[in-house]
Formats: sequence, C-alpha cells, structure tokens
Amino acid sequence: MAAQAGADAIGLVFYPPSPRHLDLELARRLRFCLPPFVGAVALFVNPVPELVREVIDIVKPDLLQFHGEESPAFCASHGMPYIKACRVKPGADLLEYLLPYEAATGWLADAYVEGYGGGGTSFDWSLIPERRPRPLVLSGGLSPGNVGAAIRTVRPWGVDVSSGVESEKGIKDAAKISAFISEVMNADLQAA
Repeated sequence: MAAQAGADAIGLVFYPPSPRHLDLELARRLRFCLPPFVGAVALFVNPVPELVREVIDIVKPDLLQFHGEESPAFCASHGMPYIKACRVKPGADLLEYLLPYEAATGWLADAYVEGYGGGGTSFDWSLIPERRPRPLVLSGGLSPGNVGAAIRTVRPWGVDVSSGVESEKGIKDAAKISAFISEVMNADLQAA
C-alpha cells in the first residue's frame, strides 16, 4: 500500500511495547513484498545485539534505525548503514547529541514523548539547526495536514511518518498514506 502510493521506504518495528511491533516472519514477508527501489528499514529501541543480528539475517533490511540510547559503537557494529534518532525537546542540543554518530547514514529528529515513538506529537522545528553535517530525516507528529509546511520550513532530506497516517494506533490508513505522500511531493516541487 505504501509502496504503491509512492513511499521510498517502509519501516518495520522491532520494539515489543509498540502496537506496531512485528514478529520476524510477518516482517520478512512484508519485506519481500516490496518492489524494486523501495527500502525496508528495521527500527529498534535499545535492542540486544542478538535481536539486531536475527532481524538482519531473517528480514534482510536495507537500513537500521535506532531510537533509544544506543551508543555510536553499538549502532555501527552491525555492518549495515543506519540512522540514529534524537528525541527533540526544548533545551536539547540536536547536534551535540548526534555528532558522535558520524558514521550514521543520516540523523532523524523526532518529538520527545514519554516512552518511545508514535505519539503523534510534533515539536518546535526551529530547534533544528540549518547547517547539519548529515542528511536529516524529520519525524514527530507529521500528518497530511502539516508535512508540506514541515518540508518547506526544515528542508529535511526525508520525512518519516507513523501515527499521522493511521486510522487507529498501529493500523495504517491507505487514504491518509496517499494524502501524506501527495503533500510531500507537492512540497518538494514548491521548494525546488
């Protein structure tokens, strides 16, 4: 559904407390349904190394995404490209937090919420510095209604959405996904 709507990648969540958590077999099936040039991203929060290895071996994702307090050495130890997330809140220095993750393919700025992810909460985009040494993916409270403004304001490399395209927690909505991707494409054209 997401690939047909024009998504560049889909996220596969391997964080058991999340309503979006997938078992390995379903994640593997979803990953191998993807058409060419649509990536599979394996998302983790403070995983044990064995889980990451199992996901790599069985699911074969294209990219790893770390959302917890994983160290730079841990993130880089899996022999795969990765993105490191920073949960942004007032007083936090995004660059200070992310600079040690210089080996990351990119950095992801997400809203700070209690627990991890999918809170549907955005944050003050002015907290993101204009100059960034790594490509930035913007996340946190994005929806079809605000993603265009987010792209024009922040000028990220990409955007990441979850709760903003759900009909209920953990259930994606095809119409919302299409609307979101349409807004992303329109904002890209306007920004060009």
